[in-house]
Amino acid sequence: MEFRMKEGLEILSTTPAVLSAMLAGKSAAWLAARTTPEAFNSADVIGHLIHAEHTDWIPRVRIILENGDARTFDPFDRFDFQTLIAGKKIDQLLEEFAEARRESLETLHSFNLSEEQFALPGRHPEFGAVTLGNLLATWCVHDLAHTAQIAKTLASAYRDAVGPWLAYTSILK
Repeated sequence: MEFRMKEGLEILSTTPAVLSAMLAGKSAAWLAARTTPEAFNSADVIGHLIHAEHTDWIPRVRIILENGDARTFDPFDRFDFQTLIAGKKIDQLLEEFAEARRESLETLHSFNLSEEQFALPGRHPEFGAVTLGNLLATWCVHDLAHTAQIAKTLASAYRDAVGPWLAYTSILK
């Protein structure tokens, strides 16, 4: 499936509500769950998503529109969200993510992109040549991957509690 803005927006516009439905009002026990001691918990994932809204997706779209592949994207630090989330409750983080995403989508809409522009070249600091379409499709997949990560993280809290049903719970493997 090629990237199409209409289908991409179906994912990008609903992610904040999906994550809010999964996490809003959850107890500290659920929110502290991690699949491994070094893995992100749910609040970390939301912090990472907020950070990406500010420093990754729209800034990279702008770089492609303004410079093509003449300017390499700024590197993205996947862990540079910790100060952003320090001392904040999950409901506040979810609200911040929803607002940041709303602003990103307004900006994306203001570019009035055509399908032809999805072929515009960009330059990733690690991968090299990419296109605007690659970037936008990755934004959607990134959302879906982190939604799945949160579901897996929450499920992991009951890994031992499911007993013999572990054999049938693929999310815990």
